[in-house]
Amino acid sequence: MPALSPKSVLEGRSSNRAPVSLIIGLVISGVCMLLALASYFAMDPGAPGNVVIGMLLALPTAIVLVALILLIDRLEPEPRLNLLVAFGWGAGVALLGALIVNSLGESVLAVVLGPEPATVLTVSVIAPVVEESFKGALLLFLLVVRRGEIDGPTDGIVYAGLCGLGFALVENVLYYMQGLASVPGEIWGTVLIRGVVAPLGHPMYTAMTGLGIAYAATHRGVGRVFAPILGWCAAVFLHALWNGGSVLFGFGGLVLAYLVEAVVLAVLVIVLVRDRRRLVHLIGRYLPSYIPSGLVAPNDIQMLGTMRGRRGARNWARHQAGAVGAQAMGDYQLAATELALLHAQAERRTIDPQAFFARRGQIVTLMGMAREAFFRRMPQPKQPAPWARNQQSGFFTVPQQLHDMPTHKLRIPPQPPQPPGRPGSWS
Repeated sequence: MPALSPKSVLEGRSSNRAPVSLIIGLVISGVCMLLALASYFAMDPGAPGNVVIGMLLALPTAIVLVALILLIDRLEPEPRLNLLVAFGWGAGVALLGALIVNSLGESVLAVVLGPEPATVLTVSVIAPVVEESFKGALLLFLLVVRRGEIDGPTDGIVYAGLCGLGFALVENVLYYMQGLASVPGEIWGTVLIRGVVAPLGHPMYTAMTGLGIAYAATHRGVGRVFAPILGWCAAVFLHALWNGGSVLFGFGGLVLAYLVEAVVLAVLVIVLVRDRRRLVHLIGRYLPSYIPSGLVAPNDIQMLGTMRGRRGARNWARHQAGAVGAQAMGDYQLAATELALLHAQAERRTIDPQAFFARRGQIVTLMGMAREAFFRRMPQPKQPAPWARNQQSGFFTVPQQLHDMPTHKLRIPPQPPQPPGRPGSWS
């Protein structure tokens, strides 16, 4: 069996190949997005350039918001393929599915209720339910198939936000096309509303589902069953409030919906800040148990607690040992963060003991390999960075054997018996 790469270990994969389910999901999402754009062209075949112009108008907002989400995700970044699938699902599968279902629903209602009531009911009720269901399906998939990737509220918000941004990107193309085909100058009002005033609509709605999924992934008990349902209900409510408020009550309803969503946005920011502090607390709580082994030092824990400290450590490692040193330091930082989160899972009993010990063995081996890679490239001892001064153990020393460490000091369940002949090293 070939050795796992650092990237595979950090992403919790059992092989160096990308998961087939994610690749299939990405391909399906791409095909669905192309079909959605083709349907837009079919709606307005006389102006093929409107599709291109609409995409150009929609891209700047999407790029800025994707960068913002990636900025939020720096402390414990999610696998890039997972993030790409989340964005693609929103832009492809969710968008095309919602377009089909909404259109069929409005057609049926038009026969029963008439065109105008059908449009109002579709926009204010059916569309929020259908769209949040399609977007939430991706999060439910992650909960069932890739549950280990969701370690807290931030992960739920990140995946949900990217899914919502993908949906908003392609949907905005349609609205901008309609603006280009209508009264001259109306397009800029549409761009102002959808691209400047309320660009966080879809990401915010789906973030409610993401919070529910994150709770289910990190907790036990009855609450984990109801949390995703409550999150989805909150997403539908916010979506319906925005759509229905503007349709039924005009500008006043739009202002009310905007104020409510501003409050929700502030709450999400507070959740993100508190979750960042929680992760720093986990690092300070669990990693000191590894100090006696030499794997971690007190200065390492301080460095891992801030983005500034991590960036400074990588810069110092690059100065000492080049690009390999910087990569080794980055691998060490991410592995140490994953180790703290792994202990949190064990304490909450959301991971079984055997899986815990297997995963811990991979992580601590990666941390040791990262240190060795640094030393192989480091030509000679140099002046340590400020955060590493007086450091006697950790990244810059060879650790003692981890199996000598008392298990009861690690706040983990007893190690299950190993079958005879089972290799203890990372391979």
